[in-house]
Amino acid sequence: MSTTAPQSSLLALAVDLGGTKVEAALVTDQGVVVAGTRHRHPTGPQRTSDELQAAVDEVVTATLATLPADAALVGVGIGSAGPVDEEHGLVSPLNMPVWRGYPLRDRIAALVPDGVPVTLRMDGLAITLAEHWVGAAQGSDHVMGMIVSTGVGGGLILHGRTVSGPTGNAGHIGHVECGGFDDPCACGGTGCLEAIASGPKTVAWAQRQGFAGTTGEELSAAYAAGDAVAVAAVRRSGRALGQAIAAATSLVDLEVVAIGGGFSHVTPDLFEYAREAVAERVEFGFVTKVRIVPTALSQDGPLIGAAALVHRADVLR
Repeated sequence: MSTTAPQSSLLALAVDLGGTKVEAALVTDQGVVVAGTRHRHPTGPQRTSDELQAAVDEVVTATLATLPADAALVGVGIGSAGPVDEEHGLVSPLNMPVWRGYPLRDRIAALVPDGVPVTLRMDGLAITLAEHWVGAAQGSDHVMGMIVSTGVGGGLILHGRTVSGPTGNAGHIGHVECGGFDDPCACGGTGCLEAIASGPKTVAWAQRQGFAGTTGEELSAAYAAGDAVAVAAVRRSGRALGQAIAAATSLVDLEVVAIGGGFSHVTPDLFEYAREAVAERVEFGFVTKVRIVPTALSQDGPLIGAAALVHRADVLR
């Protein structure tokens, strides 16, 4: 999904801030990540505020240095783990407790040339934009994008326009509660999807059942080998995903849900378990019609989504 920049490119600087890493890259107005412009740095709950900002500064500065002389930087798009304050450009990522109301938009704006617009949205909304633009949800105007990774994020496009709400946090599907689960969540809730189905929480549940591994990759290998605990853990998380998707579809009549993120690759069966949970709504054809699909953009999706905040600004509500 990468290429060299054509002459006279209109490029966006895309920034993706998540619970594991921050990445930046240049992205064309065709939704293509420009080769050689991508930089990343670890984040995470152990980092201090200064360390997090240094990581952001490093990837943004390094990416800006790759801007071709004959290209125009038309904007900066930032997709951040939430919650966010869209109006004021502030971020409060649940998995980065040292940042509460942090002025990320203005900090990045200070690193780019004067006059270049900077747009910040929740990362789930960005991934939804990417899939609607050049990914698995092309041609559908009622879409939810999801990230299942360190956390569980989401975003909404309805009637062909993004829906972010008064604060920028609409689509926060990771904090919809799932019936039959009582896992405590860092947000203060109980039975939230993120507390059940994120990669670390799925592994932690498996460990409590006797699983000896420590990573999603090890859980994936154990699942492939038929380990009973690994199978139960993945089935449990897949069911919670399906319950949340069914609830969201009941609420806003979705056509497509595109799921990406590192843990979404644990096994294709994760999607089957989710589909089985949705299929239980037998009397509601408008719910069971929803298609649950993998994202089409793999690891490039979050960056393409951040760039879509610039290149597809016409879709932003």
